[in-house]
Amino acid sequence: MLAEVIGFLQQADRIIWGPWLIFLLLGCGCYLMISLRFFPLRNLLAALGLVFHSKSRKGTDGEGVSSFSALTTELAATIGTGNIVGVATAMVLGGPGALFWMLLSGIIGLSTKLVESTLCVRYRVRDHKGKPVGGPMYVLQNAFPYRRMGRILAVLFAIFAVLASFGMGNMTQGNSIAEALAVTFGVDRTVTGLVIGIFTILVILGGIDKIARVTEYLVPCMAVFYLFGTGMVIFTHFHNLPAGILQILCGAFCPEAMAGGSIGFLCSGRQAMRYGVSRGVFSNEAGLGAAGISAACADTPDAVRQGYISMTGVFIDTIVICSLTGLAIASSGMLGQRDAQGEFLNGTALMIAVFSTTFGRAGEWMLTISIALFAFATIIAWEYQGEKAFEYLAGNSRRTGWYRMCYGMLAFFGAVCSLEAVWDFSDICNGLMAVPNLLAVVMLSKGICREIRTYKL
Repeated sequence: MLAEVIGFLQQADRIIWGPWLIFLLLGCGCYLMISLRFFPLRNLLAALGLVFHSKSRKGTDGEGVSSFSALTTELAATIGTGNIVGVATAMVLGGPGALFWMLLSGIIGLSTKLVESTLCVRYRVRDHKGKPVGGPMYVLQNAFPYRRMGRILAVLFAIFAVLASFGMGNMTQGNSIAEALAVTFGVDRTVTGLVIGIFTILVILGGIDKIARVTEYLVPCMAVFYLFGTGMVIFTHFHNLPAGILQILCGAFCPEAMAGGSIGFLCSGRQAMRYGVSRGVFSNEAGLGAAGISAACADTPDAVRQGYISMTGVFIDTIVICSLTGLAIASSGMLGQRDAQGEFLNGTALMIAVFSTTFGRAGEWMLTISIALFAFATIIAWEYQGEKAFEYLAGNSRRTGWYRMCYGMLAFFGAVCSLEAVWDFSDICNGLMAVPNLLAVVMLSKGICREIRTYKL
């Protein structure tokens, strides 16, 4: 019975994350980029400047969190194991050219993230404590042209977001931490689960203020730690870097397959594009809408400014972290190597091999620590996003205590249980969030794009 359920979920996952969703996400991003006259790219440096501006470190009326804290909460949710294991998997299954398509999806995703975050801040509301609360569900409810349909889509988005928070944002991340610590340090999964559950509850009981304070320090530290590791790998194998970059570019367009016939080109090209784009979207979540919930909690009256700040999350997540991961893999020479059983190194095993070429045994420790930090940050950040979606469905915040306790317990169970079905189910919910969110983005794009174009940074 379980095997049948898993098989059904895997088939549904392949359908949901099939070409139609990839083209929908990319098509929407291209449409917005053109509508915005490439302002996301033209203003990228200015947007990065806003992130580190002193004004972004403090609020305006004492409610909500600072713009910088809102960004780090977004990044905590998006910078997860996908930036490490996901990139490795994409480059194994889709070839080195998958990295090119991953970066392209990130560039296109800048426009989507800018618009959806601006909308979430523009149409947010205040809760009973006076704190700003928003997200695609409020955009759909308050601004969608067809009110009844908007309310239905808002409820659907909130349901998918809650389910995704339990699965992809929580249990699967805890499972990744437990597996990494068990393999590297021999830590019992039950012990890991208890520690994760306790720390998760301690953080989330403080609400967005506590979550933001933790992510404000955790995200920069874990990013610098991981970037140091990948940077050292690239530096150590710098002589292989030009060949690695050439391999990535050639793999993206498959000139060898073109020489062998058009069918070979289509198959190889599709594989690289499919895995690169899907992993890129999965990593930065541009178009899925969940990050807009975090953006809406920023204590700022300026929706477009916060939209630009949120947009930089795609740059940091995909264009910086995923790029360095991919370049480390390509330059290390470990891509295409086999393990003792004759299987291609993939996922965590590949990344351990990559880090070990520079750091030896310590490379495995560094990678395990990175996975643990990235995954825990995702757990606490996704709790806030899921909680706000739960509040929307419940109609008030009085029951959020139950949600938080349930979330903490699921973090424990995620660490000690096998989660093959949960991975697939969560992936489905993640993809389904994109549909109502992109409908709102497209339907409201004309007015919001005009506002962004006339905004002076």
